[in-house]
Amino acid sequence: MTVPVFREYEPAADCCCAGCALQRRTAAARSLPPRLGGHRAAHGARRALVLATAAGVVLSAGAAEAVAPACHAVGPVRPDGASGPGPTTPQGRTGPLKGGGGAGPPTADAPLVLRTTTRGEIISRAKTWVAAKVPYDMEKYWSDGYRQDCSGYVSMAWGLDGNEWTGSLSSYGTRIARSQLEPGDILLFHDPADPNKGSHVTIFGGWTNSARTQYMAYEQTPPATRKKTTPLAYWSNSDKYLAYRYRGLTGGSGGGSSSGFPGAARFGPGARNAHVTQLGDMLVARGGKRFYTQGPGPAWSEADRRATRAFQQAQGWKGANADGLPGPDTWRRLVNGTGKDIPAAGPGGGSSAVPPFPGRGYFKPGQSNAHVERLGRQLVKKGYGRHYASGPGRRWTEADRRNVEAFQRAQGWRGGVADGYPGPDTWRRLFS
Repeated sequence: MTVPVFREYEPAADCCCAGCALQRRTAAARSLPPRLGGHRAAHGARRALVLATAAGVVLSAGAAEAVAPACHAVGPVRPDGASGPGPTTPQGRTGPLKGGGGAGPPTADAPLVLRTTTRGEIISRAKTWVAAKVPYDMEKYWSDGYRQDCSGYVSMAWGLDGNEWTGSLSSYGTRIARSQLEPGDILLFHDPADPNKGSHVTIFGGWTNSARTQYMAYEQTPPATRKKTTPLAYWSNSDKYLAYRYRGLTGGSGGGSSSGFPGAARFGPGARNAHVTQLGDMLVARGGKRFYTQGPGPAWSEADRRATRAFQQAQGWKGANADGLPGPDTWRRLVNGTGKDIPAAGPGGGSSAVPPFPGRGYFKPGQSNAHVERLGRQLVKKGYGRHYASGPGRRWTEADRRNVEAFQRAQGWRGGVADGYPGPDTWRRLFS
């Protein structure tokens, strides 16, 4: 017969799992005197004794099963009572890229630095980690220099100069109402009492239902970066999440809700307004970057028409419903993040042919040719131009190699296949 082992078990004060909840209720009842409903035999007991066998025999009594320590395996609880995927996300502190000493908060001598960016660029950067399935690790740094935790992910997507944490990200944003959320904004919860117990941040990717109770969240969480429909604002601690908009945002609305269709007159030949820019940013975020030789702007262009048409055709629309001019349905799907993304190549776009790989000999120290410049421009277009100080040129440089390496690592490659020198597979994926 297995010898039973007794040990004391203290239910966590803030654990929401069924086991701890039952333990707290039981402990509270036992602490009451009998005249108030306490159990006479257990009066005065403050800790529950949990019976567990050394051989791991499962307890048969329902109540005993509920209070077993295994109850902690139950994930955080959603606001509606259902369990959801919301693991704890410990994080590193404020610091520069690639680790090292802490950068420290902004001061009068070292003020806050804000790089300008667009909503489309934020979402595009967020998608690179999703595609690469970057593993969650608060002590490691991805090839782009950002720490592989939730706040490092937002620092990367917002294009910040260093790795921030949930206690400092708000200084880079402007507080907004949840009703004003648009793609590229964040939902942030920071617990100053215990930052590593529940603190988390997600990137808002658009509403996924008309009631606005769910949204597409881009987040860095164990085991790896993911894009997932999430209840507003999160599976647990929902009421404590605050919405912020990046202060360096350009090319989009700076405040207020822009979910309503502004009207057909705002788009088409001759139109020039902020809504055209916002349309372009949303189209870029949904896969339409290849249509723009330059970033979306306020003046309506053929690139806007072609990208809009590609998005409409991706929804299965034809004829007048895919004329390249946004209507209420097109606008609603873009703003809410619903519908299908623009495919990598297909209807409405340019040529999907990948230029032939010229050969490895063109990409090495000492080489200067048009292929190097073409490679560099495509890296910038794909969002992998961080290491260029003055832009790509014809001469092969260390900046070219580091940018190629970043792109290769984003494909999930390691070792010799991510050495920063392009081969046929790198070339094909880069120009697809």
